[in-house]
Amino acid sequence: MIQLASRTGAAYFPLTIIARVPFAMMVVGVLTLVVAARGSVELGGITSAMVGLGVACFGPLLGSAADRFGQRPVLLLTAACNSVALGALAWVAFSSVPVWVMLLVSFLAGASAPQTSPMSRSRLVTIIQAEVPASHKPRAINSVLAFESAADEVVFVFGPVIVGLLATAFDAWVPIAAAAILTLVFVTAFAGHRTSVPAKSAVERAATLGPIAQLRRPSLLVTIAGIFSLGLFFGAMLTSLTAFLQDRGAAEQAGLLYGVMGVGSAVLAIAAAWFSPKFTLRYRWLVFGAVLAIGTVILQTVSDVPGMLLSLAVMGLGIGPLLVTLYGFGAARTPVGRSATVMTMLGSGVIVGQSLASALTGIIAGQFGTGAALTLPLAAAVLVLVAGIANFAITPAGRLVRFTGPVQIP
Repeated sequence: MIQLASRTGAAYFPLTIIARVPFAMMVVGVLTLVVAARGSVELGGITSAMVGLGVACFGPLLGSAADRFGQRPVLLLTAACNSVALGALAWVAFSSVPVWVMLLVSFLAGASAPQTSPMSRSRLVTIIQAEVPASHKPRAINSVLAFESAADEVVFVFGPVIVGLLATAFDAWVPIAAAAILTLVFVTAFAGHRTSVPAKSAVERAATLGPIAQLRRPSLLVTIAGIFSLGLFFGAMLTSLTAFLQDRGAAEQAGLLYGVMGVGSAVLAIAAAWFSPKFTLRYRWLVFGAVLAIGTVILQTVSDVPGMLLSLAVMGLGIGPLLVTLYGFGAARTPVGRSATVMTMLGSGVIVGQSLASALTGIIAGQFGTGAALTLPLAAAVLVLVAGIANFAITPAGRLVRFTGPVQIP
């Protein structure tokens, strides 16, 4: 990482972390905003789902555009559009406009969301491939993925904490307005950073882009299924937690309690870089998926806030290493020249899963109560494990091959 920092500059790493915070704030920010403005967890979940639908429709296309035309123009355009969409949403939610207008603006916010996290991964892996000696590449890429996953975990868990703090201290529209400002300032700065992957000529694209059919390989699809299932967990957990606290008159504090998951999660995500090579990725998926499932089983017994905190803490021990593992598989299975596309697909999978689960959990909480909603995180954890079992079956024992090149990693 020290060698990499000399190439990127020390300011790159805090910049990439801050630039991805607005993306992590969007779903919970929209949920909090709509619940406060319209008084309905169900409508809040549906509106959050529209954000995810926008990401699903356009996120991978933005990654593909970055692979073809360079990251800078894609990031600058999306930063400007997303800031406008978020600012409009902060006003629309509290206005008297019809619900369909609010849903449309939410979709536009998701569609224009800058894909900072996957593009950062793509930048760093590209630098390693080009400049790090072959003997050091596996360790360097492992360290980068551990850092990136820890960064994602920090922002995806503490993004809701920021939303909770701002909503509690000021008003429910403030987190969305803050996300708009952060996007305009820091995503623009990230776009202009010297590490930005430049555009390629038509000849270069033809020579360096792997066939798009390779994106449909079972090994990559099962990885996307795993990270989508983890996104389902995020959405189900946050929305059911919001319903749990709404029953106690403190729905705006959901982001604060949610942050409990981030402590052990971030620590173990960073520690994943030092896991033994014998503890391979295919086993890590199963082990940490089981830890997540145990936390969701504890969740079914929760009746008070201390019990909820215990459950969240146990779940957090599984989430960070799971993210590192899933992105590790994604990087290893990326077709040549498709790094931004695959990383965007994985990042979009988290948001899409989160948004869909938010909508479903909000509906179930409204129709059947909080107890029923709390079963959905367990269902999502089971899906993570099922995908891990499928991955175990199709992944050869031993060492993975290829990070867009002939590199082996554990």
